[in-house]
Amino acid sequence: MAPDGREVSAGPRLVRPYALTSGRTESVVDLPIEATFEVLPSGRTATWPEGDLSGRIIELCTAKESVAEVSAKLHIPLGVARVLLGDLVTAGHLKTRTTISEYTTSDERRELIERTLSGLRAL
Repeated sequence: MAPDGREVSAGPRLVRPYALTSGRTESVVDLPIEATFEVLPSGRTATWPEGDLSGRIIELCTAKESVAEVSAKLHIPLGVARVLLGDLVTAGHLKTRTTISEYTTSDERRELIERTLSGLRAL
């Protein structure tokens, strides 16, 4: 109960999104929303505390999720996802994958666009 007599919720406390990035709003790595990732050996062998956001991001990236999909699935703003993903790339746990190149088939492009749209809709 609060000092003024109001009931206080015992539910989870909310953390401001940019507290997760220490107030940073831009990633040191340029990450388009459709960028996908490859988990590097250091990311696979790292020990993440239970519930740690970095560990959850690594798990999602093993399924080749895009920046937009990571943001949607973790319920964090796109800018926060970019900063956290950029941190993991800089730390050597993730590597960005080429999204579209001259060698990409039309089916691969269609799949990428559909996945990106799905992630954006989930935001």
